[in-house]
Amino acid sequence: MNRENNMENEKKPDKKNSKRLRKIAEGIFFAIILIVIWQIFYILFVDVLSIWKSYSVPSPAGVVKRFCELTVNGTLISALGYSLLRGVVGFGIAIVIGVCLGFLIHHFSFLNHNLKPVILGIQTLPSICWVPFAILWFGLNSTAILFVVVMGSAFGIALSVENAIATVPPLYIKAAKTMGAGRRDLYRKVILPACVPAFIAGLKQGWSFAWRALMSGEVMSSTIGLGQTLIVGRDMADINQVMVVMLVIVAVGIIIDKCLFTYFEKKVLKKRGLL
Repeated sequence: MNRENNMENEKKPDKKNSKRLRKIAEGIFFAIILIVIWQIFYILFVDVLSIWKSYSVPSPAGVVKRFCELTVNGTLISALGYSLLRGVVGFGIAIVIGVCLGFLIHHFSFLNHNLKPVILGIQTLPSICWVPFAILWFGLNSTAILFVVVMGSAFGIALSVENAIATVPPLYIKAAKTMGAGRRDLYRKVILPACVPAFIAGLKQGWSFAWRALMSGEVMSSTIGLGQTLIVGRDMADINQVMVVMLVIVAVGIIIDKCLFTYFEKKVLKKRGLL
């Protein structure tokens, strides 16, 4: 029996590893298919039919070449570093503001009825709408970009926090009160643990808002970053550089989502037996 159990335990990690490798292989295969289709369209519409001009359509070979050039001369790495730093700092500030606002909205009915609709309205504004205010108040610098990031994500996080607390099953709260839990214990031992999955999902959404807001701010400023590198490519009519920056922006968003938020989300759900 012990040998059979040991053999079964050894097989489980092997199955997980093989499944993970299969998913990675499928992802690589799908990416290769997309690149091949992209190259076929480029050859057909640019080289054969001459419908599009070569300077207006990026090609896979041109994008790879420009990526290598920007990486070797340090432009892309420097821009990525500055953008990530601003994104992390701005997102951290947005979390603090959003969590505080979310708790206040949930705790005070006056704010829930009057401030929440205002926050909902502000959240519908595109992040680029805050850029003129940022430039007028702070100038063309990193502070202005951080302001845009915070305004673009803090209100979404606040709504997520309020919704996470509001959706805690009332049965949990009633049971805790019946057992004599005070307000502090109620929040610390019941409400906060219960709303962790929804809170992580809200942070994931808040990060996507923050990352998009960051690009909006950097595009309109003259500071070093991915947004500014994209605009330089546009001004130089270098469509391959524009495409490189766009792909890096997408890749960073996916990597942070999968390696950070999705990882912790799955960990919490597995711990609670929900996955």
